[in-house]
Amino acid sequence: GGGLLLLPTQTHHNLQLDKISVRSISSEDISNGGSGRCCSAAARNPAIKTGRRLQLMQMIILPFIPILALIVQTSLTLQEILEYRADVADIETQVTIATDLGKVVTRLQLERSEVAFYIFTNGSKQRANLTQRFANTDHALNNMTTWSEISVPTAPDEDEDDREVMLNRNEFQSRLNEFRERVRLEPEDSSITEVMNWYTSINRGLLHHLNEQIKETDSSGVWRYLVGFKNLLKSIECQNIATSFGIRYYGRGPLTAENFVSYVRYEFMARELINSTLNYAPMLKPMYTDITNTKKFHRVKLMSNMVLKNKPNISDERSAIEYNEFMHNYTDDLRILQKALRRLIKEYVDKTLMEADHKEAIGIAILVVVLLVSPIIIILVRNAAATIQLYAMNLSIKAKELKREKRKSDSLLFQMLPPSVAMQLKQTQQVPAELYEAVTIYFSDIVGFTEIAAECTPLEVVTFLNSIYRVFDERIECYDVYKVETIGDSYMVASGLPVKNGNQHISEIATMALDLLDASSVFRIPRAGDEFVQIRCGVHTGPVVAGIVGTKMPRYCLFGDTVNTASRMESTGEAQKIHITEEMHEALEQVGGFKTEHRGLIDVKGKGLMSTYWLTCKDGPVRAREEISWCADMQPVFLDHLKLHPPSNYKLPKRK
Repeated sequence: GGGLLLLPTQTHHNLQLDKISVRSISSEDISNGGSGRCCSAAARNPAIKTGRRLQLMQMIILPFIPILALIVQTSLTLQEILEYRADVADIETQVTIATDLGKVVTRLQLERSEVAFYIFTNGSKQRANLTQRFANTDHALNNMTTWSEISVPTAPDEDEDDREVMLNRNEFQSRLNEFRERVRLEPEDSSITEVMNWYTSINRGLLHHLNEQIKETDSSGVWRYLVGFKNLLKSIECQNIATSFGIRYYGRGPLTAENFVSYVRYEFMARELINSTLNYAPMLKPMYTDITNTKKFHRVKLMSNMVLKNKPNISDERSAIEYNEFMHNYTDDLRILQKALRRLIKEYVDKTLMEADHKEAIGIAILVVVLLVSPIIIILVRNAAATIQLYAMNLSIKAKELKREKRKSDSLLFQMLPPSVAMQLKQTQQVPAELYEAVTIYFSDIVGFTEIAAECTPLEVVTFLNSIYRVFDERIECYDVYKVETIGDSYMVASGLPVKNGNQHISEIATMALDLLDASSVFRIPRAGDEFVQIRCGVHTGPVVAGIVGTKMPRYCLFGDTVNTASRMESTGEAQKIHITEEMHEALEQVGGFKTEHRGLIDVKGKGLMSTYWLTCKDGPVRAREEISWCADMQPVFLDHLKLHPPSNYKLPKRK
């Protein structure tokens, strides 16, 4: 006859058990699991002297590896700290260069202001000693640690595109001295525009060099302070340029359209740059607020607004000088902010250097400690390993026995309960009942089982049921379902719990029901000749409550009207048909892929009249089936044991 198909030696449930069960690995497992390696079996055995020596060596080497890794890691960390220290030193150098450039720009701005005022008065008045002012600028130039190419015009009235590149400090100093000499000897031949253009061009080149220096520090925390420092310098630069146009307005009348546009542009840029500086360095806001709250600043705003209106006025040299003084005082206040920001940058760099030195000292100390402690750890590990070996043999035996017993208990528990529920029960000792909104329940029983049981012996009945339900158990492993229980010939399966699967439970149960119906029809009824087994199936979907019931032999039980309705569908069904409710029919229509047939209204006990359907088939080709004979090798294991050791008063029945 045909044999039973699709019966693997280890089921999917056992594979899950192997993953979930906690394995206890002993030294005996390790020694037995190393077959085929370089060491011999005797050398791996801790019961002999050679094996103990080998394991002692391994236990000494193993902790030495992380110690060596720790030494290497500490060395690499120390190297990174040293590199960080070098980077901080480079940043300090870049900051020094940037602050030196800032000082030069500041000196040139002050010099430009004095020279412009000197030319405006045709050399008749000076606010400060020009010789001393020139000397201060030269001193700042000489203190610069580096020098970059700076483009300056060959003559004050030349265009920006016609410039001469100064390659060294001496040439730049020479060109600057020539320009100064010309201004002092012939102030009436020079114009404020020429002076402004010449100094502005120089400052533009220096500020460009300053911007490049800041870009080299953009990976450090001081970057935002340097950007604020640069913007503050540019704000003062723009304010000075705007001031020159304001002096012209008060001293010589309304500005031309071109000059007025230039004034508005530089005035706006000055305000935007000072706001940008306060955003990068918010700690300067209180100082700037103090500046803007003074009467002098309000006078500056009033006179600047007059220039912005550019209305016709009476040219007055006194008003021009007054405006120049107010603007000069305002820029001096901004330079106080500049000094405060420069001091803040220096404090930040000094703090960073101190932190780098501190990290360097800690790194060296850690490396020294690791090098000193490592030999002590090796010695202690050797002594501990020798002591542990005394208990290794007994522990390996006990661990192996414990592992074997634990696998048995876990196997039994996971056969009684779902794995997830079993693990929760093991961890928390209690599993609260849970409501599942969408679950599909399947019931089936064997048609005429009472007559079959009456005609067969108990052993034949048990063997008959085992042959069928073994096939059922194997088939349902292919679906996302959970076998709830078997009571006599009743077989109950659910999907959608304890792990929710959306609406997949509908198609899973429907496909499984068709599969089990197909599989059951190839079994022959014992002592019935060629008569085949017929089953009734009932399916319903809806909410259920699931939980553990009892403490002795606990069971995972389902409760709710959905369970009762599914059972009624099975009991009111017909042989070799799958009886489903209208809710299941609607759910299958939403899922698609299944064909149903309307049965009509039937009277269901406890429910009244219900409209029900038959689940006929699934769309697609029908799989060919093979006949499965009811044979003796389908008997449960305990029956084989009973045959080998029968009770003294028990006789095995004869097969017909």
